Amino acid sequence: MTINCKGKLIDLTSPRVMGILNITPDSFYDGGQHKNEYDILKHVELMLNEGATFIDVGAYSSRPNADHVSEADELKRILPVVHLILKEFPEALLSIDTFRSNIAKSCIESGAALINDISAGKLDNNMLQTIADLQVPYIMMHMKGTPQTMQQQTSYDDIVKDIIFYFSERIAAARQSGIVDIIVDPGFGFAKTLEQNYELLNKLEHFKMIEKPLLVGISRKSMIYKALKNSAEESLNGTSVLNTVALQKNASILRVHDVKEAMECIKLVEFLNV
Repeated sequence: MTINCKGKLIDLTSPRVMGILNITPDSFYDGGQHKNEYDILKHVELMLNEGATFIDVGAYSSRPNADHVSEADELKRILPVVHLILKEFPEALLSIDTFRSNIAKSCIESGAALINDISAGKLDNNMLQTIADLQVPYIMMHMKGTPQTMQQQTSYDDIVKDIIFYFSERIAAARQSGIVDIIVDPGFGFAKTLEQNYELLNKLEHFKMIEKPLLVGISRKSMIYKALKNSAEESLNGTSVLNTVALQKNASILRVHDVKEAMECIKLVEFLNV
C-alpha cells in the first residue's frame, strides 16, 4: 500500500507518523506556541528527527466552536510557513490541513506534498477537481456540518455503517474526479459524542473493507481527557494507549502532537506482529 508524494513512493504497509504543526492562535492543545520562525523550525526539526514521515500544517483551527478564519487570512498564515519549512528542510513532506481548494493549490504549488481535508470536499465544491489536477494524495475526513456546528450533529443510525457509507460516496466522487491516492480519516471528535468516539475506535477494524490507508487522529483530544477527567496537557499517556489500540486495528498513519511516543507505539506493536 503506497502513496506518491512528489515522485517518492511512501510505503504505508508499516505505519507512519504525521506530526502536527498548528500555526493557529486558538488550537485546543498547542495554539499560539509556534509564533515565530525559530519556534516553527525548531519544532519541525524535532518532529523530523523523532521519525515523522509527514508534517501536517494547519492555519484554521477545526476544534469545536472555533472562530471562523477568512480565506485571505488562512493563506497569509500558511504560505510563508510552507516556504520557510521547505527552504530549511527541502525533503520534508508537508501535508496541508485545509478544506479550501485555493489554499490547497497555492501550498502544493509552493512545494507541499499532500492535502488533509476535514470535509472530504464537502465545504468547497472545487476541492476534488483541484486535487485531481494537482495529482497529490488526498486525506478525506468524516465530519458533519462545520467546525462551528458539528457538535450539534451527532445523530447516527449506526455510526460505523454510516461513516463507511459516507466514505464509499466520497471515494466514488474523488475517483470520478481523477484522484488516485486516497487516505481516509474517521474523524474522531468531529460530530461525535464521547461514547461514539469509543464505539468507533472499538470497531475500527471494519474500515478494512474500504481498502484505503487509514489515518487516526486522536492525539490529546477531549475523548481522552474527558474520560480521564484531566486535561489536554495531561493526555499523552492516554494518547499512547489509544494509538496502540488504533495500530492493532489497522491504522496506517497516526496524526500526533508527540512524535517520539507515537513512534514507540509503532515499534512495540510491530514486535507483537513478528
